Amino acid sequence: MKCAIVPVTPYQQNCSILVCETTRRAALVDPGGEVPRLRAALEQLDVTLEKVFLTHAHLDHCAAADIVRQEFGVPIEGPHRDDQFWLDQLGAATRRSGFPPAEPFEPDRWLNDGDTVSFGSQTLEVIHCPGHTPGHVVFFHRGVRLALVGDVLFRGSIGRTDFPRGDYDTLIHSIREKLWPLGDDVSFVPGHGPMSTFGEERASNPFVADTRFG
Repeated sequence: MKCAIVPVTPYQQNCSILVCETTRRAALVDPGGEVPRLRAALEQLDVTLEKVFLTHAHLDHCAAADIVRQEFGVPIEGPHRDDQFWLDQLGAATRRSGFPPAEPFEPDRWLNDGDTVSFGSQTLEVIHCPGHTPGHVVFFHRGVRLALVGDVLFRGSIGRTDFPRGDYDTLIHSIREKLWPLGDDVSFVPGHGPMSTFGEERASNPFVADTRFG
């Protein structure tokens, strides 16, 4: 499996295109906007879109998901149902933020901790990591040691917890108890900004480094 990153929306949100090299099937992770750019990227990669995966329901990660579903005829999987209240207010959120209008929607499948998602011949594990939002999930491909972490963790930082139903202590627990055990060698694609590894963040991230916790 390979991963291409296409930053979209004024927030430069990292929409990931996961590619199964065996079948040339693909999944979009967090299509927040700019569908023409995403369509062009899929065409350039010469892949067939099979599914949309959502880490969480903030508008910059999901505002274009239903448009993609309708245009490509593919299902949406994720996030966890605890983020439904964010999806319910998507229309108002896009109007407030100046995003292209989007209507509330439901995914075809809500995800829970321990589930798996698949496309082509690839399978990713689902890890429920609340804190930034209550229904945030992370997608982990054990074979290529890659995690799609949305806004849980960034290079040198962590996700905001000042949004409704965000919680700092819960987020720290999610990172340290659910992500770190996956291994220091795991590379991750954050929702914004450059990639890093769990090992690098354990060593130097001022919010979650091991030295901060004794």
